[in-house]
Amino acid sequence: MSKTVIAKYSQNGEEFEIFVDSDMAYEYITGKRKDAISVLQTEEIFKNANKGERQTQEKIRKTFNTEDLSKIAETILKKGEVPITTEQRHKLIDEKRKQIINIIAINSIDPRTNAPHPPARIENAMEQARVSIDPFKNATEQVDVVIKKINMILPIKFATAKIEVEIPASYANRCYGTLKQYGLKSEEWQNNGSLKANLEFPAGLKQEFFDKINSLTKGEAQINTI
Repeated sequence: MSKTVIAKYSQNGEEFEIFVDSDMAYEYITGKRKDAISVLQTEEIFKNANKGERQTQEKIRKTFNTEDLSKIAETILKKGEVPITTEQRHKLIDEKRKQIINIIAINSIDPRTNAPHPPARIENAMEQARVSIDPFKNATEQVDVVIKKINMILPIKFATAKIEVEIPASYANRCYGTLKQYGLKSEEWQNNGSLKANLEFPAGLKQEFFDKINSLTKGEAQINTI
């Protein structure tokens, strides 16, 4: 069953605490719930929730630059400490690990081969390096730290692919949406209806892009790396 817990946020020596539903709080910090107010068990900001001591409006305004309860609760839930169960913590760490691996896989290459690292290879390197994942910290913010720890095991280079492609007229309209999804930088429609385009996207997506365009055009597109 769900229970009430205290979420805490500290700044400049001041404490800000709120009573929240533990399950709903977990849903919020994992992105499954969007409304911070719905997580609250009581619409009060406390200095010491256990003792029922409310925080002053002056200190609330000074710290959060607002009196909007929704925005205050959002900050406390996203940047503060939210008690979660061991099971929830393990799930959250697993989700963050997958997000981090995905970011690295999409945006990086192996400098020895200029080919993307498969996600499984990145995960193995993280295990070997005994990388610790912060369940509450944004996945993007943890990428640099993870790369520094695994770089001795797995050389990684962040890179961008610059691609020039020419799509035959019979496939141009069908491919246009896909081109936009992959960072379309410029386009030039030819008199014969074909489409020349320049794209720029994370190098780890290069093979995926080639496969999609070749599938859509039955291999008739001309693709060059700039």
